[in-house]
Amino acid sequence: MHVYLANPARFLRVARRLTPWLFWPGLVLAFGAAFYGLLLGPAEQYQGDAARIIYLHVPAAWLGVGAWIGIAVASFIQLVWRHPLSAVTGRALALPGAVFSAICLATGSLWGRPTWGTYWQWDGRMTSMLVLLFLYFGYMALSSSEKEKGGEGRLTAIFGLAGAINIPIIRYSVDWWESLHQKASISILQGRFAMDMGIGGPLLIAAFGFTLLFAAIVLMRMRGELARNKVEARMRRMATT
Repeated sequence: MHVYLANPARFLRVARRLTPWLFWPGLVLAFGAAFYGLLLGPAEQYQGDAARIIYLHVPAAWLGVGAWIGIAVASFIQLVWRHPLSAVTGRALALPGAVFSAICLATGSLWGRPTWGTYWQWDGRMTSMLVLLFLYFGYMALSSSEKEKGGEGRLTAIFGLAGAINIPIIRYSVDWWESLHQKASISILQGRFAMDMGIGGPLLIAAFGFTLLFAAIVLMRMRGELARNKVEARMRRMATT
């Protein structure tokens, strides 16, 4: 499959068909579940209505971290196999990943004020998530600089791989250090789901919907960059004739 999609024309055909099938179901699921959780669902037993922000905070955290994992995978493929779409994929993931990381930090601060008594605490989870946001800024700046200079993006790919060191720090920070941030309520690896289904069910649906929406946005960004590259290549050919 990856060999088939290595051809940009083939990838564009697949992406063009797939985008609406990701975007519209994602939009309905994400905002439907978030609307239910924020306005209609039950309040959390101990934190009350303040915990309703979880329907935005948790999907944003998942996608902020997940996007960098995608960047690291794309960077590895670029460095090892020089896949023609790997650099495009990394650039397409970076901005949405940064946006969701910022949403995670903002909603976490709003949640923290009524529950912890402070908007911000320099603990491991919050600090490592802030570092992730700065990593996104650095990745985008480096990628833009390399592209302007006509580089292959290898330095950006190395940066993308190196930045992945922060991912396990984010994941395990609440276990490694004493923190105001609660332990993970959902853990796929440990098979833990310490959450009432009246809250957890809509939360999982919201996370799935936002993931579909995120994938559609990334595909649209990839299609847009490939279209720009095609126009730029045509302009260069016209300038030399």
